[in-house]
Amino acid sequence: MKTLFVHWRVRALIGALALALSSVVFPGVRAQEAASAWVNTEHTNVRLIAAARAVGVDDTLRLGLQFRMKPGWKIYWRSPGDAGYPPSVDWTGSANLANAALRWPAPFRFEILGLDTYGYEGEVVLPITATIEEPGRPLNLKASVDYLTCKEICVPYKAVLALRLPSGIPQATEFAHLIDRFSVRVPGEGGAHGVLIESVEALSQGKDEVLRVVARSLTPFNAPDLFVEGPADWSFAAPETRLAEGGLVAELRVLVRQERSKAGTIVGSGIVLTLADGERAAERSVTVAAGAAPMDDTSIASMIVLLATALLGGLILNLMPCVLPVLSMKLLSVVGHGGGARRDVRLSFLASAAGILTSFLLLAAALAGLKQAGVAVGWGMQFQQPLFLAAMVLIVALFAANLWGVFEINLPGAVGDVAARAGGGRSLTGSFLSGALATILATPCSAPFVGTALGFALARGTVEIFAVFAALGLGLALPYLLVALRPGWVTRLPRPGNWMIGLRRLLGFAMAGTAIWLLSVLTAQTGALAALLVGGLAAATAVLPGAASLLSARPRRLAPVAMVVLAALALWVPSQSTETVAERPPAAAVGDWRAFDRGAIAGLVAAGNVVFVDVTADWCITCKVNKTVVIERGDVAARLGGERVIRMRADWTRPNDAIAAYLASFGRYGIPFNVVYGPGARNGLALPELLTVDAVLSALDKAGS
Repeated sequence: MKTLFVHWRVRALIGALALALSSVVFPGVRAQEAASAWVNTEHTNVRLIAAARAVGVDDTLRLGLQFRMKPGWKIYWRSPGDAGYPPSVDWTGSANLANAALRWPAPFRFEILGLDTYGYEGEVVLPITATIEEPGRPLNLKASVDYLTCKEICVPYKAVLALRLPSGIPQATEFAHLIDRFSVRVPGEGGAHGVLIESVEALSQGKDEVLRVVARSLTPFNAPDLFVEGPADWSFAAPETRLAEGGLVAELRVLVRQERSKAGTIVGSGIVLTLADGERAAERSVTVAAGAAPMDDTSIASMIVLLATALLGGLILNLMPCVLPVLSMKLLSVVGHGGGARRDVRLSFLASAAGILTSFLLLAAALAGLKQAGVAVGWGMQFQQPLFLAAMVLIVALFAANLWGVFEINLPGAVGDVAARAGGGRSLTGSFLSGALATILATPCSAPFVGTALGFALARGTVEIFAVFAALGLGLALPYLLVALRPGWVTRLPRPGNWMIGLRRLLGFAMAGTAIWLLSVLTAQTGALAALLVGGLAAATAVLPGAASLLSARPRRLAPVAMVVLAALALWVPSQSTETVAERPPAAAVGDWRAFDRGAIAGLVAAGNVVFVDVTADWCITCKVNKTVVIERGDVAARLGGERVIRMRADWTRPNDAIAAYLASFGRYGIPFNVVYGPGARNGLALPELLTVDAVLSALDKAGS
């Protein structure tokens, strides 16, 4: 009996040693629990692998589709190039799987039988994000994989893979690192790799077009390559690359060919650019803008059309909700000339038009200078600056006080000229400044045709910026010029009298409302305390002349000095705010709206969702009108609140380079801006500046198809 017991212990020890030895000599044995069996062919091996051994409480799980190719054989990327087709996976028969989103590491370029193709050789893992229907329950996967592998010949294959993951603690497998290694090669915006696709434009080259792409890197480029995905009618050659600034800047030029015989241009088309440099990669979706090609007859004609578009956009800007803060000034500029002399009316309106044009040219100069300095520029970006907002609050408060009759005398210096003369007086200086101020307050938002013109101008050089801004200013000033041409339209109005005093006081409340609106925007920039201090100092500055008129002569003479001190304090307060722009975190999710995350859009769309992006700001009145009239009511609100619709909001109230770059990728530099992504619109469908119910619903239908 004792001998039998000894034999049993020896056998148990041998078994334990054998099991331990097998885990060392054959480490793949246990790993097979998190991998399907290999499906082997003459040229390839393929299987499913998982980063975790079990399904935990999370609703997502990381998987990988692992390919191994024999030497010289390749499989294709999501966009194969001149020939081929990419791997596709059918998950029919899987249990507890809601969705599986396949992601694509940056490819390599191959030439097969004279064709330019994109794909992988050796080994590749296509990362998969699996969404679980019921977290915590087992996951049974069945994947039917169709793929094509090529060398001198191409062979199609079909592999059926099966993998079961039980419920339990999701311990990492030895495949987790392998999946991660290929996941980091999936292109994002490039920030993680220190790579940025900076600009994209189309240039004319004889009868052909060339895409000129400029990329920048924190470390020198080695051998960058560029893969272009665009409309089916177009093909894209391998890039010609030139490195500059010690390899930190790459200029890549890609010849564009149209596959069909009809003439056309790539300008205005949506494309996806993938830049790869070894293990580093970056991806960017853009709408192609026209580049600075040499001026020939065709480009001159295009420039004329563009300037006409800018002129029309400026004219329409007069009708946009953005002009609400300055309606009182516009109305006073008309009714204040009732019964006046035609010559005075003509000169006054010409001076206002000159103020508008001058303000546009000054904006052009500022934007051109910032662009040359490498700063991300945008339309209405002055409303992101606390100092500008404080100055506008101060000036508008003086306008309101003048309209209420708090003072009727000219104040010293420029402040008095703005407040007393521009606030309803007839001096040419006052009319000029009134036009300039009206323009600055009326241009925080875009308008139909304005976005197109701005996108062209800000994507090109200084000459184009000045030309387009001059045309925009001329369009906004056109009503003033028409009145100057026909002054009888306003001289026939009743002469100013007691009714004019009542109207001025009423319009003073409109200007006070403008000041309150500006303070609400300033609150988002500097915090409530700083905004309240600015508002109080501006109000004190505005009422001081009226209060001083009740005092004796000596204190009255000190009023101008006191006004200057109060105004200086109002401008100083924003710079001392403890809640600076740089310290504030980006906008978080609000209600059912997610915070803007450009990098997450592709994955959400791959999972079958429709993504609606709203780029807005507290200072954009047209944005608020779009929300009130279209986005947050009726059929549109119902659709946006439905299943498989993700709402993202990008808040551009404060400077944000990521949002500015996102707008620029669509050739837009102002807001409001809305875009819809989905399985039927992976590059995004940009919506018009002024939304309509039909436009939004139509885009949602197309994107979801």
